[in-house]
Amino acid sequence: MTREIAFDTETTGLDPRAGHRLVEIGCVELIHGMPSGQSWHSYLNPERDMPEEAFNVHGLSVDFLQDKPLFGDVAEGFLAFLGDATLVIHNAAFDLGFVNAELDRVGRPALTNTFVDTVSVARRKFPGQRNSLDALCERFGINNAHRTKHGALLDAELLAEVYIELNGGRQRGLDLAAAAKVAAVQASAGASTTISAARPPRPHAPSAAELAAHEAFLEKLSDPLWLK
Repeated sequence: MTREIAFDTETTGLDPRAGHRLVEIGCVELIHGMPSGQSWHSYLNPERDMPEEAFNVHGLSVDFLQDKPLFGDVAEGFLAFLGDATLVIHNAAFDLGFVNAELDRVGRPALTNTFVDTVSVARRKFPGQRNSLDALCERFGINNAHRTKHGALLDAELLAEVYIELNGGRQRGLDLAAAAKVAAVQASAGASTTISAARPPRPHAPSAAELAAHEAFLEKLSDPLWLK
């Protein structure tokens, strides 16, 4: 089973080394490249103030976050959800930097999961073009009208859709999904699943009347090409 996690965070600023903290984590599970319907999400109390610049990005205030859990309270559940899945992250250095700083703060080792940085993938596919999450949603026709502010879970859901399109789109799994659905319906009805081979063409031997009509037609032709 191929398991991946589209993953996003919101923070109080740009640099964990300057004392900035996580305030939200959102994760969306993909199985064999498609969303499974499973997700993990938590707001976090950053134990500090909220700079105006950060608030303008995600709209999460100190008042809203003050009764939310600390990172250490949710770390175990968060790591259990990630497991050994490959992480799908838009600008991986930023999110991983913050997560690993929080893990270090509670005495846990840094993440060792493999990861895909969708910014790097998009830059290779669309060199010289805008490759923000909003720009990629627009390019792939993904509806992000409800994204008035950044939100980790919403952005992880959008990122999962973008990642699918960067990998070739949903059509990759449609045939398999349709076959699986048919098989499931047949199995529930007690039917067996069969695959029909294409029927070979039936041989046809012309009748005496058809041969005579063909000869009469040929006699009407003057100077046919096949006699030259």
